[in-house]
Amino acid sequence: MATQAPDTAYGSALVSLGEIKELAEVGRPTVSNWRRRFAKDVLEAGRDRRAPFPDPVAGSDSRPLFDAEEVASWLDLRPIPDAEPDEDDTVPTYGDRFRRGLRLRRLVALRHELGSANRLIVDALAVCAMAGEGGDWYREALPERLLEDAENADPRVASAVHELVEELGSPGAAADTVLGLAERLESDLTTDTTPPAVAGLISRLVGPAGVLTAGPGQPSVINLCAGTGELLFVRDDIGGRGDIVAVESDPLRAKLLLYRLFAHYCTAVDVCARPEDLDTLRPWEQREFDLDPDRPWGMPSADLVLADPPYASGERESDEDGPLGWALEAVRRLKPGGRGFVVVPSWTLSRPRVTAPTPSARMLEQLLSGGAVTAVVQLPRRIHPFRTGAEHALLVLRGVASQEEPSRDEPGDVLLVDADRIARRVGGEWTGYVAEVLGAGRSPVDEEAGSFPVWGTGPRAASLLDGRSILPAHRLAAKEQGLDHFSATLDARREAAVALPRLKDWIGDLGVARRQPDTRLAHRKVGEHLKGGQLRLLSGHRIREAHIGDAGLPVVGREEMLGALPFGKRRIALEDLAQYPQAVVTERGDVFLLTEHGIRTHVDDAGGCVLLAPVQGLRIAAYRPFLAGEARSEELWMRPQPLAQLLAAPRNQQRSSGSLVRRVSVRDMDLPELPPEEVAELESILSETDRQRAQVRRQLEALDNLALRLAAGVADGDVALRRRTGGT
Repeated sequence: MATQAPDTAYGSALVSLGEIKELAEVGRPTVSNWRRRFAKDVLEAGRDRRAPFPDPVAGSDSRPLFDAEEVASWLDLRPIPDAEPDEDDTVPTYGDRFRRGLRLRRLVALRHELGSANRLIVDALAVCAMAGEGGDWYREALPERLLEDAENADPRVASAVHELVEELGSPGAAADTVLGLAERLESDLTTDTTPPAVAGLISRLVGPAGVLTAGPGQPSVINLCAGTGELLFVRDDIGGRGDIVAVESDPLRAKLLLYRLFAHYCTAVDVCARPEDLDTLRPWEQREFDLDPDRPWGMPSADLVLADPPYASGERESDEDGPLGWALEAVRRLKPGGRGFVVVPSWTLSRPRVTAPTPSARMLEQLLSGGAVTAVVQLPRRIHPFRTGAEHALLVLRGVASQEEPSRDEPGDVLLVDADRIARRVGGEWTGYVAEVLGAGRSPVDEEAGSFPVWGTGPRAASLLDGRSILPAHRLAAKEQGLDHFSATLDARREAAVALPRLKDWIGDLGVARRQPDTRLAHRKVGEHLKGGQLRLLSGHRIREAHIGDAGLPVVGREEMLGALPFGKRRIALEDLAQYPQAVVTERGDVFLLTEHGIRTHVDDAGGCVLLAPVQGLRIAAYRPFLAGEARSEELWMRPQPLAQLLAAPRNQQRSSGSLVRRVSVRDMDLPELPPEEVAELESILSETDRQRAQVRRQLEALDNLALRLAAGVADGDVALRRRTGGT
């Protein structure tokens, strides 16, 4: 923490170089580079008129301290690369990050003193709720649990939150900011949070002047599976609403949602535990309108119903209360002409109908046959940061007058949209593009969107109730557009006829020489590199077979290293991985090792894998800063490809021991001390070797492509084959 007087404001705090790194969310080399390149004497020598990096105002030469406001002002001049512009078209800067981090540092530090992230969040939101409800002015109208939580809130939390409210200008903004800290506070609240991209898409579909706009006479809103209210608070104009109700069964999330609503001045908003409670809410309205006391009075229906149930892939398929049950509940709660948006796991749409349909299949048929589904949006993969193994879809629903099955003489159409394909094409702008596709009812690219009838009009007509998957990616596949099968087949035959590349010239140019005796290389044990922090050992973990499936993060075990299984075939869902808190997820450039009966290595080109014992990993500490541009090439003492090859060299292969299973100790392996330029040259040679190997593979793949194009052309009826005679 920075050294400052107790009454010192954040703006005059003192920060070290390490704290600048953390608050600006950059690497330590970046801060050192800023200070060196933008030193006052360097700029003056180069006649550079840019502002110099602030000088230290306290501390020592070994630990200089800087004025936080001076640092923030200097960082305001440095935009964040590739950052999306704000709503006012201003580009975020490192100064914005620094100020936000400085503001929240005090709260994050209190998490370890309180011992519980959830207690800190509850205390903070209780203080925000009291501020939103006028503090002590209307205590008689506040829930007892809110008064109790506010009174028992830690004074340090209350002080920090009051300062946050004053700085941000409203208790609602302070409450949103505190909830945004959940991940940094290591709270499990983030695991079921609706991703911002999904909430933003729904907000776009609702429209800029839609149902979340405050004001009299506006449509009502029901949020099923509300969580902490991400779908409600995606817009800034929710404040003061009274026609919103939410359902949340988890007591902690329900409490936080209620406090968050209070902080946004939503005094007449109800949060109940079950959808059934919606029918008997608000008895004061019944008394106010002098209605029949024997007749239930609540908010059973609304113009907009939202839901994002926290289900993982393949979960509760045979449960009568499964994920699609929330979609049916949303339809039941919609007024005629209303709209609903429900996030469901994509497996609920992709299971084919069998002789004895599952409850999930029956519910899907009920939704389709009832005419309640207007669109199905397949969301991009890995949209949930904490549920990467589960893919999701968004059901766009409409309120219907009755749930009776429509006549087959009046088929309805459902728009299927593959947002995953759209996101791969347009990138981060996919939410706006999908909203336009839903508004227009079509996409310029046929494989991205299309309308399908619920009922077929002919004996072989495709329909959504034909028992097959209705996932957009499955339904939108079509005959290849803009492709001449005959020409493509000739091209494939021509590519397959090309001779294998000649490697003689490249191998001849490979510079290989005998090292002089007086320049023999020294070697260091891997254990020394581990102790010095140049390498980090990643241990493999023992994971139960029941937790390994085909969705989630890839797992790498003995089978993958031996080539018995392809990399990425076996996976583990994040929900299951949470049961192994010691498991480490790999990064790009990590080297996998299997040291049984020899040494086998593999370089992780992408990262995001989980190692299964006995597989281990080695991470080059300097490689991540190098990839981020925070370290120069000459500062990189080792690279992944050379590390993998040097570890598997015969001198290390011979170090095995053991009575039953012959293993090599990773710490006992050694590595030559090579200059950085020689390491870079070795990396270049190994990369070229891989390129040459890839060319050979491409020739083999060309033969496979020839067979594929022939089969595709014949199957589509565009190509006819004939045997040549007479050698012509």
